[in-house]
Formats: sequence, structure tokens, C-alpha cells
Amino acid sequence: MIGIDGKTAVVTGAGQGIGRDVALALASYGADVAAVDVNETGAGGTAALVREAGRDSAAFRCDVGDAADVERCVREILAWRPVVHFLVNNAGIARDNLLVRMSDAEWESVIRVNLTGTFNVTKAFSRSMMKNRFGRIVNVSSIIGVMGNAGQANYAASKAGVIGFTKAVAKELAGRNVLVNAVAPGFIETAMTAALPEERKEWMRQQIPLGRFGSGKDVAAVALFLLSDLGSYVTGQVIHCDGGMVMS
Repeated sequence: MIGIDGKTAVVTGAGQGIGRDVALALASYGADVAAVDVNETGAGGTAALVREAGRDSAAFRCDVGDAADVERCVREILAWRPVVHFLVNNAGIARDNLLVRMSDAEWESVIRVNLTGTFNVTKAFSRSMMKNRFGRIVNVSSIIGVMGNAGQANYAASKAGVIGFTKAVAKELAGRNVLVNAVAPGFIETAMTAALPEERKEWMRQQIPLGRFGSGKDVAAVALFLLSDLGSYVTGQVIHCDGGMVMS
């Protein structure tokens, strides 16, 4: 009905959280899903849930920051499904620290996964999408990449980079009917936020006009719109899914 049924999607960082919710949302609308994650057990768990939902799925282990490993993984996915219609670049990490205390390793690891990983996977799949003259790519950025945040210079830089990357690639691929957009989540309920002290969580809630954290399903809903026929005239855009934190 909205152009997802019977198509194949690849979701990175699919082993938990937002990635898992995106994979299950796609399956609920009839897509088969390649669940990609550096954690093979997590990817396998998501693939099993997709199959329980009635769609085909396979798990693939991949370090998205390693170009050679991405090329290997993409070959395996294309052997499983020769045509990939949708790609969601969700894999990401955080290594928070104040700038003056941030180590080279903390900076480089976040840029490697969040930004270089998005580049590696997009580059690898864009070839076949261009050949097929169809593709929908959604990159998961963050509201932190829009507004910045103390103690997250590495994360903010990586996610701002994803936004610029999205806009540039959207212009490059539009002529081949490959649409590229980004979603920028705000504070989303995850295992990471659940571990925060209650006073910190309350402060975070006060920054949100809607007065609550979002869920992975909220982000998945935006991704579904951008991947589906409903978003067929949208490319190069960044959609905030943040409860109104940033209005621009």
C-alpha cells in the first residue's frame, strides 16, 4: 500500500534500540530485513523477531567503520537478496567526555563508526541502487548534531557530519531515483537513558516541549515515511524527531 511490501531493507545497528524498532516496523509493512550489527547475537535476535512477524530475515555481523568488512558484508547481503531497496544507517556509538579530557581514541572511535561507517555502507550499496534506478536511504543523525551538547564534541561532530553527508549524497543520487534523507532523534528511551540518575532525566525532560522522552518506535515511524511511497518527493532533508526541542 505504501511501497514497502515485498521489498528488502538493510538496517545497521539493528541489534537493539532504534535499529531493532526500525527493522520490526519495516517487517510489519511487509519488508524482508537484513539485520546488521557488530554484535552478532543482537543481530540474530532481531532477525528472529522479524521472522516471528512473518517476514524473512538474516543476521550479518559487520564493523561499519572498516571498509573491507563492509564490502564483505555487502557481498553476503546481495548474495542473500540480489536487490536491496532500502538502507537505514543507524549504527552508532557515544564516548562522552569534555573536550579538554577527550582522548584521541574517544574522538576517533566515534567519528569512525558514526560518520565513516555511514560513508562506507552508503557507498557500497549506492552502486547497486543506482544501477537499479531505485533506492531509499535514511541516515540516523541526532539532534545533538544540530544544536551541540557539552561533553559530546565527538558525537556532535559525527552527527553533524552525517547531516552534511546526507545533503551532498542526495544531490548526487537524485537523478537515479535514489532518495537520501536523515532523521535526527532527540532524547529517546534507551538502555543508556534508563541508567541515568533521575535528576538528570528530569532535567532532560524539561528541555522537551512535549514533556516526555521519545521511543524507538517514534523514530521508526519517521524512517518508514521517508522510505515509503509517502515520501517519494522528499530528498536531502533532515527531519527532527525530538518532541519540539529544536524548532528551525
